[in-house]
Amino acid sequence: MNCLTRFFLMTLAASIAGCASSPASRPTSPEPLASLLDTTLISAADHTVLTLPELVRRLKDVDVVVMGEYHGHNGAHLLEARLQQALYEQRPEQILSLEQFNVDHQADLDHYLNGRIGEAAMREDAEAWPNYAGSYRPLVEFARRHGLPVVAANAAARTVHCVGQQGPAYLETLTGDARTTIPDQPFYGSAAYRDKFMGAMGGSGHGASHSVAIENSYLAQLLRDNTMAERILQAHRQHPGYQILHLTGAFHSEGFLGTVAALQARAPDLRVQVITPVFTAADGTIEYGPTDRQRGNVLYYLLPLPEEYRDEARARKAMRAQFSRKKPLDCRPAAESDADRNRP
Repeated sequence: MNCLTRFFLMTLAASIAGCASSPASRPTSPEPLASLLDTTLISAADHTVLTLPELVRRLKDVDVVVMGEYHGHNGAHLLEARLQQALYEQRPEQILSLEQFNVDHQADLDHYLNGRIGEAAMREDAEAWPNYAGSYRPLVEFARRHGLPVVAANAAARTVHCVGQQGPAYLETLTGDARTTIPDQPFYGSAAYRDKFMGAMGGSGHGASHSVAIENSYLAQLLRDNTMAERILQAHRQHPGYQILHLTGAFHSEGFLGTVAALQARAPDLRVQVITPVFTAADGTIEYGPTDRQRGNVLYYLLPLPEEYRDEARARKAMRAQFSRKKPLDCRPAAESDADRNRP
């Protein structure tokens, strides 16, 4: 073997060894997204790009699939509908659980599913979200047509509002049906979730009264999360063997916090997978960071929605407004409200 041949073989061996030890198995970057309806699914653990059928196969034996969403994003709602159908085709024993309906309107939702009232009546009676027709109608209709349970999972709006106004003591004034909707440990949470919430709400400074208001808003948020967790667990117990698809705002599930943490604290053996939305860069390029695997089991990438606010203070004011209602709600004890109604 001459020197030239030996050098060629040594170079080739070194090249092969380098390829084996370098991240050759890491997939190439996905193509940039082109429209608001496009999504790319990526396994958070190994950055593997997944097709929808591949994702569904991975979820076959999962008890609860928690899918976070950016409310009103066209791509998120399209993926939810496709995922619901694909999961059903693999495992027809399915329950749809929705943050978008409150627990005190379960009967109104059931009346529609059972054919007793029309859709417009249901939307009025159950106080459906304004974007119901474009975002959630396909999911509810799929469940209705296949005779599947739909869970109104969120806390009652009045109770959430009044906890936000008065703090946790408000729960002690509840009676009757309103009290039965309160979960055990209504304010279970974690330091990490509290920090995340306070950061989003701008919870530092502004005086003692502001601090109390923000703290009460956080407790109202925990009430939502714990109510949803308990409603999911109730559905799991009532329908053993069924797979639950729970749809919720990403804040309630991202990082395995919020509703997910409350659910797993109640039922550690429950098999739960979290699907989390992530915005791409403005040009649709998918940027996968080292901390992304902490956001969920599977990430789905979406083009950013049009910017709502460029003024940070105005954006925070709008976020705080989500925790209040334009129409005042009566937060007095039931006995006092009844006395006013009966007063001549």
